Amino acid sequence: MNRFRLAPIAALAAALALAAGSAHASDDWFLRAGATNVNPTSGNGTLAGTLALDIDSETTLGFTIGRYLTDNVAVEVLAAAPFSHTATLNGARSVDFKHLPPTVSLQYYFGGRDAAVRPFVGAGVNYTLVFDEQERGPVAGTRVDLDNSWGLAAQAGLLWNFSDNWHATADVRWIDIDADARLNGASIGTANVDPLVVSLMLGTTF
Repeated sequence: MNRFRLAPIAALAAALALAAGSAHASDDWFLRAGATNVNPTSGNGTLAGTLALDIDSETTLGFTIGRYLTDNVAVEVLAAAPFSHTATLNGARSVDFKHLPPTVSLQYYFGGRDAAVRPFVGAGVNYTLVFDEQERGPVAGTRVDLDNSWGLAAQAGLLWNFSDNWHATADVRWIDIDADARLNGASIGTANVDPLVVSLMLGTTF
């Protein structure tokens, strides 16, 4: 397996090992699932010098797993079902592709664990795995490759406690995603995706 495909697995393993190694009394794990929307920034750069690139948004099932290291600090891993996107070049549908965006974040939750509403912030690292590129329209019959991407991520959100074990979250992340693009093996520039990722999830602690 390509070492770049192993990277998100290694990041997940490292995050879970950190969480599992915590010896603090407040050691609840949490699992959350719900709708996650990836909305790339408007205008995603120029390829081959003249082709304006735009990538559409997509919503799919997202989920997170994490652990409170203290009452206020947690480590979290964001994962999701594959996102499907369409890239247009000068307005013409050109490439359909899929991606997975595993993101590891260190989070800080304000207030006590029993508070009804808890704001939180987070920061971490993302690895975006791009696959299944399908060429359309003006680039049909060629081969377009979009590279995988490492980048930083920032997060802000709210948590609502319903009971000791159930809660809901709403959060937004900014993720730095820059994917190098190649046409028939030749570099044609970089896709500057840099999306806002919005999630609404239901969660439980255990």
